[in-house]
Amino acid sequence: MAPVLSRSLATASLALPSSSPFIARNTQRTSIFRSTLVPQNSFRKEFSCAGLNWKLQKRNNRIAVRCEAAVAEKEASDRDAPGEKFEYQAEVSRLMDLIVHSLYSHKEVFLRELVSNASDALDKLRFLSVTEPSLLGDAGGLEIRIKPDPDNGTITITDTGIGMTKEELIDCLGTIAQSGTSKFLKALKENKDLGADNGLIGQFGVGFYSAFLVAERVVVSTKSPRSDKQYVWEAVADSSSYVIREETDPEKLLRRGTQITLYLRSDDKYEFSEPTKIQSLVKNYSQFVSFPIYTWQEKSRTVEVEEEEEPKEGEEPKAEQGEKTMKKKTKTEKYWDWELANETKPIWMRNSKEVEKDEYYEFYKKAFNEFLEPIAYTHFTTEGEVEFRSILYIPGMGPLNNEEVINPKTKNIRLYVKRVFISDDFDGELFPRYLSFVKGVVDSDDLPLNVSREILQESRIVRIMRKRLVRKAFDMIQDLSEREDKEDYKKFWENFGRFLKLGCIEDTGNHKRITPLLRFYTSKSEEELKSLDDYVENMGENQKAIYYLATDSLKSAKTAPFLEKLVQKDIEVLYLIEPIDEVAIQNLQTYKEKKFVDISKEDLELGDEDEVKERETKQEYNVLCDWIKQQLGDKVAKVQVSKRLSSSPCVLVSGKFGWSANMERLMKAQALGDTSSLEFMRGRRILEVNPDHPIIKDLNAACKNASDSDDAKRAVDLLYDTALISSGFTPDSPAELGNKIYEMMALALGGRWGRSEEEGPGSSAEPDANTVEASEPEVVEPSEVRTESSDLWTTENDPWTTD
Repeated sequence: MAPVLSRSLATASLALPSSSPFIARNTQRTSIFRSTLVPQNSFRKEFSCAGLNWKLQKRNNRIAVRCEAAVAEKEASDRDAPGEKFEYQAEVSRLMDLIVHSLYSHKEVFLRELVSNASDALDKLRFLSVTEPSLLGDAGGLEIRIKPDPDNGTITITDTGIGMTKEELIDCLGTIAQSGTSKFLKALKENKDLGADNGLIGQFGVGFYSAFLVAERVVVSTKSPRSDKQYVWEAVADSSSYVIREETDPEKLLRRGTQITLYLRSDDKYEFSEPTKIQSLVKNYSQFVSFPIYTWQEKSRTVEVEEEEEPKEGEEPKAEQGEKTMKKKTKTEKYWDWELANETKPIWMRNSKEVEKDEYYEFYKKAFNEFLEPIAYTHFTTEGEVEFRSILYIPGMGPLNNEEVINPKTKNIRLYVKRVFISDDFDGELFPRYLSFVKGVVDSDDLPLNVSREILQESRIVRIMRKRLVRKAFDMIQDLSEREDKEDYKKFWENFGRFLKLGCIEDTGNHKRITPLLRFYTSKSEEELKSLDDYVENMGENQKAIYYLATDSLKSAKTAPFLEKLVQKDIEVLYLIEPIDEVAIQNLQTYKEKKFVDISKEDLELGDEDEVKERETKQEYNVLCDWIKQQLGDKVAKVQVSKRLSSSPCVLVSGKFGWSANMERLMKAQALGDTSSLEFMRGRRILEVNPDHPIIKDLNAACKNASDSDDAKRAVDLLYDTALISSGFTPDSPAELGNKIYEMMALALGGRWGRSEEEGPGSSAEPDANTVEASEPEVVEPSEVRTESSDLWTTENDPWTTD
């Protein structure tokens, strides 16, 4: 291992000439080093210079230089008890800096690591005591105690585990990344008779050094049942060495186990020495450790005390001195005592058949701070190449905003390794974004974590775990949809339906699982949601596709002109009324070999058209279509006879590969929308006319008899603008459209009710009150109204007649 240079000597090493290497590898470099640092004719193995101790050591036919600070030696000599000094077997200055500043994301994980190490020590003792009962002795039960001291800024963690001998201290704490747990597991696997099934946690060998995240000095006192002596290991954060000494103070002797004392840094002293903070960290990270963890907490209790009763006002005190009136009172006093911090047992480690429904609900509320019961849950264990236990829940209420849909880091999945909490901050490693609403715990024994345990390593095991978790989540949702009580799934769909629709877009591999779970309103089920399975079962024999219409609301979908012919033919249409619906359906494309068809786009085929009649109608209205196209110009790509209308005069449909009216509306509403792409994707618009409607017949007559009439041209423009609105598009100039409508209203209503010429536009003739009271309503037959209307429509005011 390379020799260690203290961080305090970095500037001293810079003063060396560039030609003088720090490690002498041959005779030439040794002579250079001698001439540079050591006076001539005075070379020796050890010397001091400028407060520094220099040593030359020969290792494997190489000469190595070791430099030690005399200041550090002096500090070590000032300790209460003398001790033997040892060097770390690593580049400690660099490695400790990495551990403290780069390895861990949060300082608070130091307590998780130290408690995990204590749990491992207890596990080792419990395992070894099966064959060596004498190791237990009379040192009491297996437990962990944590005592913070806010006054002195320390934290003391004590366990009654296996402890360490002097050699084990040097081996485990003196060599960074040397894991005693890893060695123990290796020995178990080699000795198959003893078995290797255990719950040991730490295998990286750096967890202990996370103590330096918050501590400036760490003291470890340990007593092994295999040794008669107790040893103390001590180190400071910025030093490259540590001290081991024998414990001689009888008050500090342990019967068995290890005691770690952290002397906190000044900036962490107030936060991590608080008892409430320590207890919250234990509950968060180590709540399910299999050994009891006690924390030193301040408590209060009510006690009864006797006090001398004071005389009431107006009463004189009794003259007799020996007679006193005593009264009992209750007072609340505070005291310090040990409190069990991990009362909750890991419910996922039990057999699912032995756990009651109320226990699942109680665990869910405690683990995720929920007040509502979950809609559904599933408890399962997977075995094989990947083994883990898990409980998944579907919450009783969805997120109040869309942030959880956009951001997958919802902290809904709590990951444990051997019942020690690792993290709940994932970015899609275990669950895809569209299933981020699922809450639960996952506990694995062999999950590929990094050395700090906080980041999952992308590997085949993680992909397999993700696949199984997603499958179990879908099974849970499928079971919920098949319940007799349909209200449960209706509640689920209201809360999380848009999440599943997002899955149609993002996860093509699970379309077969997602599609049966989708629900929509339809033209035959406007009050109740319907599944695609129900839709396909109710399809007619000649129906070849699943028809849908995307709009902004259920009301606009019901009254859309695109539906008219399909409703007449008793064809059911899906209503897509949420913004995400249309994109989701377009990603599905087919379901049970039936294509999804948008009825608002061109080339709609209903399957039972009369080709002869269609051909005759097209020939009859061919000239009209060309004339209307000439009037509208580039506003439409073409004009054609419609096969989807029955009562409306016309409709504006989108091109086959362009945006629909609903999609165009959504894209215009985007805050960062690009107008150039909007113009490109808008596609062409096609005006379809209904040859059976009176307006179209009148326009056909105008085309033949008065093709140059200004009134006819204005009627075509108004017809287009009206079709634009009724088809779901937005007019380019709403004010211009309003003026056209006002003009047509004035033409239709002018003089109908006998307005006099003298009355201005804003005047109104108020009838006499007596006349109104005396007049009686006149009953008019419908036939008379039609006759009167036909009399008003004369040749003189007919706009379609020629001079």
